[in-house]
Amino acid sequence: MAYGKSIELFLVNGTADSLIIAELSNWNGKAIKIPRIEISSCDRDDITQAGVYFLFCKEDDGSDSVYIGEAENVKERLVQHLRDYQAEKEKYYWNTAVVFIGRDLNKALIRYLENRFVEIARTSNRFLVLTKNTYRNTVMKESQIAVMEEFVDNVKILINALGYKVLEPFAQAVSSSTTGDDEMLYVTSGSVNATGKVTAEGFVVFAGATINEKTSAKSLSSGMKKLRQKLINSDKVKNLITTEDILFSSSSAAADFILGYSVSGPRTWKTKAGRSLKEIESNETI
Repeated sequence: MAYGKSIELFLVNGTADSLIIAELSNWNGKAIKIPRIEISSCDRDDITQAGVYFLFCKEDDGSDSVYIGEAENVKERLVQHLRDYQAEKEKYYWNTAVVFIGRDLNKALIRYLENRFVEIARTSNRFLVLTKNTYRNTVMKESQIAVMEEFVDNVKILINALGYKVLEPFAQAVSSSTTGDDEMLYVTSGSVNATGKVTAEGFVVFAGATINEKTSAKSLSSGMKKLRQKLINSDKVKNLITTEDILFSSSSAAADFILGYSVSGPRTWKTKAGRSLKEIESNETI
């Protein structure tokens, strides 16, 4: 059973686009969100502690990327990132850093955390992970691993609350007690075979979906035609099969992408039992 949690946000300078401290109830760790332009002048003691950090970047094509690192003195390491960029040793440009610190963190623990966060971020596949190497064989006691895994879970909550879904997959695993939003949905027509799911963010088409090669140019909107072609030309689709989960704004957008022509998503996506998404949603609003 999931329990509610309380998060306290403190706007240090009184504005949401400046330094923010985020703390979770009954946890001795904290998150520090700080803009790039405030790093050098920040004189807080907590940012000089040992911790892990996320540097969020925006690529030229509009996609998101992140560098995940660890340091025994986080501020010193962030300042070094700034120097490396000025010296052209680093090619990526980040705008915001989110730092996580906690009581009694040491080098072994933050190395473990860095590796775990890189693994989770790569699996979630929302951001391009810029971190190249991590310490994968950190030797720790079983009790330490348990404590750090709880740290990981709390970081997932806080970083999501701060607006970065870097550690969250597009669709969570289906629970045994499925609801309308948790039911798996399918589109099967000719060579087309796709599985999807309604999520809090929209509609996810899962990896392995076979899409229609043909497109009805008159039927699709100009925006969907561009999006469809962009996805087909990307690494997300290979030989007309999706290679990773893809998030769409709605079930109709997902169906249009899969089929290549405009349809009603709620009517097209159906459960294995043949119930349409429209039926499911209608029953939920009765």
